[in-house]
Amino acid sequence: MTKDKRVSLNSVQFSFKPEELPFNVRLKRFLYNPETHEYFGRTPISWAKIGLFYLVFYAVLAAMFGILLWLFFLTLDPRIPRYQLEESIIGTNPGLGFRPMPNESNAESSLIWFKGTDPENFKYWTDSLIQFLDVYKRPGLTPGRGQNIFACDYDRPPGRGQVCDVDIKAFAPCTEENYFYYHRSGPCVFLKLNKVYGWKPDFYNDSSQLPKLMPDYLKTHITRLLTTNAKELNTIWVSCEGENPADVENVGAIKYIPNNGFPGYFFPYENSEGYLSPLIAVHFVRPKTGILINIECKAWAKNIIHDRKDRTGSVHFELMID
Repeated sequence: MTKDKRVSLNSVQFSFKPEELPFNVRLKRFLYNPETHEYFGRTPISWAKIGLFYLVFYAVLAAMFGILLWLFFLTLDPRIPRYQLEESIIGTNPGLGFRPMPNESNAESSLIWFKGTDPENFKYWTDSLIQFLDVYKRPGLTPGRGQNIFACDYDRPPGRGQVCDVDIKAFAPCTEENYFYYHRSGPCVFLKLNKVYGWKPDFYNDSSQLPKLMPDYLKTHITRLLTTNAKELNTIWVSCEGENPADVENVGAIKYIPNNGFPGYFFPYENSEGYLSPLIAVHFVRPKTGILINIECKAWAKNIIHDRKDRTGSVHFELMID
């Protein structure tokens, strides 16, 4: 008869697969495994190798990106845009801008609203114009301006590398000393033509080609120049009117200072160092108070198209004087 064999449990060794180990044991082994001397599943040498690989990989990647970016900028001219006129986003139809603008908190508004009898009330508008004209008053604020300023005229267009001067004294009475006439409820609004690189105006310098929608007073002025001073016909003309019949009646007399348009010798704009856009001060002599007046100003040249919906070739703003 076979003798019974008894096996002690203490002499039996149990083996566990890694996934059968408790979570805390597996976590400790992942952080550091004393048998293989691995940290986070890799030995120090393995970590050093993979770290060196990625260091070199990303260094080469960054160097390649930097070289390509450098080569790209070599193809660009800091002064001359790559895409011009028809090829550019701006296109070939400049628009008009006006100053003073409403504050930034109401960016979508185009309303100039003030009380002429209250200096604190219209202070924002006059301060905005002072700040806007400061660069015209102090040429040093514009890089490169001062050495190449030229007193241009229709007989003396600017030479190569020269820019035309804009004399703010010529805007009298629309000056800081006169509070731009806001204190007399006859505000001055400054207009400027948006810059379009390389754009050359096609002037209305023949009375037979004047458009039907051009105001009669402007047609008369152009016709008069044909016999008195034909050189000044090379001008981008500007007109401002009430948008609707009621606005025309309420806006009253309008004066253009120093003249009815932007002199042609300021164009084309070629991003010359120190260039400043020409300005026109539109003086609304005595608009009706207590009522909102819609005003539209247009720039006139043969190659300026007016579109009220898109506001091309023109600008809209409102006046409200209490």
